[in-house]
Amino acid sequence: MSADSPDTLFYSEAEDLGAVRAFVRHHALALGMSEARTEMLMLAVNELATNTVQHTTGGGRVRVWTDAGQIVCDVVDQGPPRSFQRPMPAPDAVRGRGLPIVERICDQVDTVTGPDGTTVRLRLHL
Repeated sequence: MSADSPDTLFYSEAEDLGAVRAFVRHHALALGMSEARTEMLMLAVNELATNTVQHTTGGGRVRVWTDAGQIVCDVVDQGPPRSFQRPMPAPDAVRGRGLPIVERICDQVDTVTGPDGTTVRLRLHL
């Protein structure tokens, strides 16, 4: 698999989140990622996909491929740009941990908004 032909899964509701996790797990393991790193990627993608389902319309898509010794995973939706480099919320905060968790467990997180929506690109070393 290459960056030219990543596998893609579309999702649109909470009931799809299990399929999103299974999709990411299957592809990450097949591409050579360790079980422990795969679990971290699944957690990060689940956080982003959950945000899509809760806070945007039209669903989203997840793409997975390898590039230069890394697993690359895009989570794309119609939501607003995401801001990263946030501090972790206070222990008594009810919400707001998802994006800080994503950023802390991935080796690199980038986001860009364009005509196709907002893409959050996750990179984890194999």
